[in-house]
Amino acid sequence: MNYLSTLFPAYAEMFLLIMVSLVLVVDVSLPKHTRTLTYLLVQLSLLGCSLITVATHTMGVAHLFNNMFVDDLMSDVLKLLTYLSVSMMLVYSRSYLMARGLFTGEFLALVLFATLGMMVMISASNFVTLYIGLEILALSLYAMVALQRDSAVATESAMKYFILGAMASGFLLYGMSMIYGATGSLDIQAISASIAGGTAKVNLLVFGLAFLVAGLAFKLGAVPFHMWVPDVYHGAPTAMTMFIGTAPKLAAFAFVMRILVEAMQPMMVHWAGMLMVLAVLSMAVGNITAIAQTNLKRMFAYSTIAHMGFMLVGILSGSLEGYGSAMFYAVVYVLMSLGGFAMIMLLSREGFEADNLSDFKGLNQRSPWLAFMMMLLMFSMAGVPPTVGFYAKFSVLNAAVQAGHIPLVIMAVLFSLIGAFYYLRIVKMMYFDAPESHEKIYIQPDSTLLISINGLAVLGLGILPGALMNVCAASVQQSLLLP
Repeated sequence: MNYLSTLFPAYAEMFLLIMVSLVLVVDVSLPKHTRTLTYLLVQLSLLGCSLITVATHTMGVAHLFNNMFVDDLMSDVLKLLTYLSVSMMLVYSRSYLMARGLFTGEFLALVLFATLGMMVMISASNFVTLYIGLEILALSLYAMVALQRDSAVATESAMKYFILGAMASGFLLYGMSMIYGATGSLDIQAISASIAGGTAKVNLLVFGLAFLVAGLAFKLGAVPFHMWVPDVYHGAPTAMTMFIGTAPKLAAFAFVMRILVEAMQPMMVHWAGMLMVLAVLSMAVGNITAIAQTNLKRMFAYSTIAHMGFMLVGILSGSLEGYGSAMFYAVVYVLMSLGGFAMIMLLSREGFEADNLSDFKGLNQRSPWLAFMMMLLMFSMAGVPPTVGFYAKFSVLNAAVQAGHIPLVIMAVLFSLIGAFYYLRIVKMMYFDAPESHEKIYIQPDSTLLISINGLAVLGLGILPGALMNVCAASVQQSLLLP
């Protein structure tokens, strides 16, 4: 019993693993045409994880499994936000998947397995644990993209995702082996102490760091390692695209923080330059290429690339303010993306995908409320005040200014202005163009309520961003004050 009490920081992960097994067993015994009980079990699993994460929170920092797992404020906050985003994704995508025969027990189990991988990544305190969490997440996502087996486009996307993901994993593993050779440890705190103490082999360390950054850039979808993002976003069913483009970004932020900031902070003079190049290229390629897109999912894909560039601007500032702003940006991006992809699914119907820009023409005439929600989301993505997207961009750019990266900030502002064009183009289509279809839009009440909360949250957090910003800043500060 005493041994079990020492494992309480990992109770949420243990509970979720048990629930995945239960979901699989229950699903086998259910009729194929209904998945309501399985769906409710999955939502209860996420709720249970939330309650356990809150109940097991400690004011300090707890380590277990020989320092391979850490429980701190940053991990708890990111986990809670992950549960929320996954739960929202399930609500949004339920009707969409049912209409296409994809709302299966396999899909729901893969969602929970992917969530478990994200939780492990977020709480990892060792390179081995980080990699295990990453692979649990990645393998679940590969299978999820390929779930629509009768679609050649989805299968092709899954193959591209798998091959490029395997390459990224190879980069990460090779970089981690170099770091191990340079420091003699895979423990994050031990690596940081070895570098700070001057006992690490610097040349080998820099070589390994280059491979680590390349692997991280693949996972984030940063240029020039972004090739998989547009094809996977476009080819996968929209529900899977929503999942790939939202919650895993929170885990990716934690991944970057654990590796570059906690483990490799003394090497910042080397990795900051790499991140600067990645950030500039991502903002440039993402925003400029998005202008030419006529498919909304591909446009969101390039938009994601640009947004990851902005998040990297906060991280490379190298200050607590910058790290907190980067976390705030990641959270805001997930909120905006959930709403954006939800609008595609809400306007879609059986046999029809509303993923082209032309499908949003005249939306105000068909549903003024949905048009208003989409306008808020597009304004936020473009960084128009008073939406939260404006404050998110302002906070990361302000941190970069404080760090003295003035040329970088100027380029970021210019690329942000370019990016505003393709977001505002959608608003123009909704309010000033004639609709191509006058078919009535039918939406489930839970989805209507959630998209309303989602859109209004984008506006509300923009007017009152202080509470969320303070939580992000406090989370990062506690994480970086580890002994």
